[in-house]
Amino acid sequence: MQPRILIPDNRPWRVLGLMSGTSADGVDAVAIEVNPSAFQDGQPFHGLLGHHSAPYPDPLRDQVLAAASNHLDPAGLCRLQRRLGDHHAQAARDLCDALGLRPDLACLHGQTVQHHPAQGASLQLADPYVLVEALGCPVVWDLRRRDLALGGQGAPLVPLTERWLHGAGPWMALNLGGMANLTLWDGQATRAWDTGPGMSLLDLAARRWLGVPFDPQGAAATGAVAERLLARWLTHPYFAATPPKSTGREVFGAAWLVDEGSSLEALPLPDRLATLAAFTAASIALETGRVKPWPADVKGLVSGGGARHRRLRAELAARLPLILEDDATFPTGAREAVSWALLGAASALGIPGNLPDVTGASRAAVLGSWVWP
Repeated sequence: MQPRILIPDNRPWRVLGLMSGTSADGVDAVAIEVNPSAFQDGQPFHGLLGHHSAPYPDPLRDQVLAAASNHLDPAGLCRLQRRLGDHHAQAARDLCDALGLRPDLACLHGQTVQHHPAQGASLQLADPYVLVEALGCPVVWDLRRRDLALGGQGAPLVPLTERWLHGAGPWMALNLGGMANLTLWDGQATRAWDTGPGMSLLDLAARRWLGVPFDPQGAAATGAVAERLLARWLTHPYFAATPPKSTGREVFGAAWLVDEGSSLEALPLPDRLATLAAFTAASIALETGRVKPWPADVKGLVSGGGARHRRLRAELAARLPLILEDDATFPTGAREAVSWALLGAASALGIPGNLPDVTGASRAAVLGSWVWP
């Protein structure tokens, strides 16, 4: 394989990955080593060099949530892109300074503020030019829109990287970010899609009723589940749609919580949070019902911020047909950033980063646009 950018071929590549998920709580930056010649064997990941988490200050997070709720005008979106670019660049610079590292390339996800796959559109805000100036290395960004241009959902894009990281199956990887998504590899084929809400509604509820960004470990979600409310929520059209499919805060975000606010506020606070945790777990269980039969001896792995929510984990244990183990391969928050770093290296090599059977794209394609120093 001939790299598209000039990188030494006598050592592993040093690649940064920067991820801002739908939880909208900040930026995770990782530095990894990649063996470029090992993509063909499906084992390009060489090692994690470091991880740095840079939470959004409250005013920036408020702006991100406003953008996701259609409450920012074009001028506000313009300024937000630069503010997010500065925040990403500072996170990357802090990680590189701590490691004494000069990266060969960086892959920038950006902050998703709108995702409309039915219309072939998705918007991730950040400024790659600011990042290039901060790092002095090439940056690839805007990876989702190539898949969308080919008729795909633009998501999920991590299933291919999950195969590079997990290797032989069978296994199911469940990521509990702002939205929940699963990847199932049975040793022959990959199935993956967004199952619905992950932590988005729980975090919004914590801000609304607890006055905090999130409920640490689900400590306040100790009540009873309102089963009638839960049953109604599970009739949402998203759960009737078949994969390929993806979703975001446009569907399960602030507007949803406003619509359901009066129903929830009729419940004691612990019941509200418990019912929202059960909604995430029940929707995941409903979506996993599409997998029939389950591969024998499939291993269940869970990652993302929701993996630490005790009530959510208890609801998942009660509703899923397999035991979930913590995916402790990487520090909390690092996993998707590692995936993005791998996708960036694949793009540099001209290797497709999407799986058409997963996203619905008409073909596999090299992802992203490049910005040069």
